[in-house]
Amino acid sequence: MVARVSLTTAQRIVVKIGSALLVESGTGKVRSHWLHGLAQDVADLRARGCDVILVSSGSIALGRSVLSLRPPLSLEQSQAAAAVGQIRLAAAYDSVLAPLGVTTAQVLLTLDDSEDRRRYLNMRSTFEMLLGLGVVPVVNENDTIATDEIRFGDNDRLAAQVAAMAGADACVLLSDVDGLYTANPNTDPTARHLPEVPEITAEIEAMAGEGVSGLSKGGMITKVMAARRATEAGCALAITLGGDRPLSALADGARATWFLAKDDPQTARKRWIGSMKPRGTIAVDSGAAKALRDGKSLLPAGVTFVGGGFGRGEPVTIEGPDGHAMGQGLIRYTGDEARQIKGLRSGDIETTLGYPGRAALIHRDDMVI
Repeated sequence: MVARVSLTTAQRIVVKIGSALLVESGTGKVRSHWLHGLAQDVADLRARGCDVILVSSGSIALGRSVLSLRPPLSLEQSQAAAAVGQIRLAAAYDSVLAPLGVTTAQVLLTLDDSEDRRRYLNMRSTFEMLLGLGVVPVVNENDTIATDEIRFGDNDRLAAQVAAMAGADACVLLSDVDGLYTANPNTDPTARHLPEVPEITAEIEAMAGEGVSGLSKGGMITKVMAARRATEAGCALAITLGGDRPLSALADGARATWFLAKDDPQTARKRWIGSMKPRGTIAVDSGAAKALRDGKSLLPAGVTFVGGGFGRGEPVTIEGPDGHAMGQGLIRYTGDEARQIKGLRSGDIETTLGYPGRAALIHRDDMVI
């Protein structure tokens, strides 16, 4: 079943903003009027209870201007420009959102952070806490330390990964085109705009092989690949123009291409967790088994046995008191730690391990029963 999501129904939205939208190419300054319009859109979404995450380029462009560096930049110059620009990028968003009553946070990521399961869980927990507190995270690739082997390479890919990790149901790529066409409309009068893409096929990928408007050939390809990652995680993805008040325009029916997800984010995540090869076993008592079936998290108090040498964030089988597997989940402790705290109340974890731990051994969002 294809899940149709719009900005009027989405509960958690990731918005990707490119450097060209945010920074004036000639002056290297922030496009203040445009950013104020985006901020109002974000505040309106927050007012209706929607979680918003911004994935923003611009740190290198802003830092390059401050340092008077001319392209092409070496890796070292890019990293230096990013270090100078990151603080200005965060300040720019805070300056327009704070007056609207919206608190922001800066989050810097590398590809390693999303591919390492332990870091992935840390990221997910941090986003959940920030969003639960009503904060709008502003995410950027950590260009100050990222080298080619640990880079996302483009913020389309980063936005899709953040959307998957955060359990977003909509991801919006603000662009200089209003979506995907069957061919380049600038050179082919028969080219048709595609308002919806139910499935990303080889034919759809081929359509993205030719640039449209100011996008390079790789530009649209990366957006379609980002759409594949997002939709696999249960998140619909839109490509639309980044004009004035772009999110309001999209909500009001502005021209766009929506790539549709077949599942909701929670179903897709549960399927992903269930498909992993388990690295260990956790046995629970009857009380914990009932709590898990009722949708609760697994606490150390209900654990009777821990088997295996798994690491934090790895999948483990959950066995009921009858010895039969009842589910699987991503555990928040190593095997050795889990053995130390099994059967304990959450309040006793710090005394036993010597440091504060997480109350849940396996959180309900990281579990399939």
